[in-house]
Amino acid sequence: MNIVDREFYKLAEQIGYMSGEEIFRTIKTSFEAMAEGTRKSYVNFFNAFGFWGKLNPEKGVYEAFDLKAAALKQHMTDFVWLYERLADFRSKRTLYTVLNNWFRLDCTATVRAKEYMFDEYFDLDILKYTSDEVVVDLGAYVGDTLLLYVLNLGRDSFKKYYCYEITPSTFEILRKNVVPFDNVECRLKGIADKKGVMRISENKTSLSANSLSEEGETEVEVTTLDEDVTEPVTLIKADIEGGEQNALRGAVGHINNDHPKLLVSVYHNNEDLWKIPQMIDGISTDYDFYLRYKGSLIYPTEITLFAL
Repeated sequence: MNIVDREFYKLAEQIGYMSGEEIFRTIKTSFEAMAEGTRKSYVNFFNAFGFWGKLNPEKGVYEAFDLKAAALKQHMTDFVWLYERLADFRSKRTLYTVLNNWFRLDCTATVRAKEYMFDEYFDLDILKYTSDEVVVDLGAYVGDTLLLYVLNLGRDSFKKYYCYEITPSTFEILRKNVVPFDNVECRLKGIADKKGVMRISENKTSLSANSLSEEGETEVEVTTLDEDVTEPVTLIKADIEGGEQNALRGAVGHINNDHPKLLVSVYHNNEDLWKIPQMIDGISTDYDFYLRYKGSLIYPTEITLFAL
């Protein structure tokens, strides 16, 4: 047992003995002990994106800490399950670092856990590619992942590349950016667990954080990946602002039949980190799990689950 194993199980045991209120108080006390500038950055970051609950200390609003405390108290056994399923040391260190940050707001360990060597989604120590890849990019934005794909693997590294994006203005930029590449298809659609029409919830901070919702001014067609892509796929990347669970439910056929590599964002709420691996495992037990993190040092974001 290494130091990360010991620290993780110690953390799990400590949280197991605490009440939800005690966990909340620990988080709040850690927040109050932060330097003033760090505290302000933390609050601004949470409120800019709104994924993890409201946080307004001046008005006594600590919903974000309540939700974190509930996630830790109610799902520590799920996090232990995930820890024991992770396939390498870096993944286990990442999970421990994230949960320790949630609990103690520890911003020091994140420096060691953050991935600096590889581009996001392209940890070439664990990912293997061929020139026959059929890639589905959910949340293609302006084509940034496609550009990284070509940068890391070359122009001849895929047979087909599907780009899905829901925001019309972003989609137009995406279409222009993919012009130099062959065999790339852009689709102005959302991917979920059923066909229909939804609306775009616009994020004021960044268009990249727009998400599918029942409310909003702009309608967008929604479908399932199983219905929209009829050929076998070899890789699915999903970074769709909290819609990842529904996207996976609509891709069960591909996951069962094709066993694609799955690169899924698991940081847009307080449950994806444990629930999405369990969902995938419920569809197919043939996957190995890895975690990589490239986001903020104050609060870990840009956490990707690699199911391979």
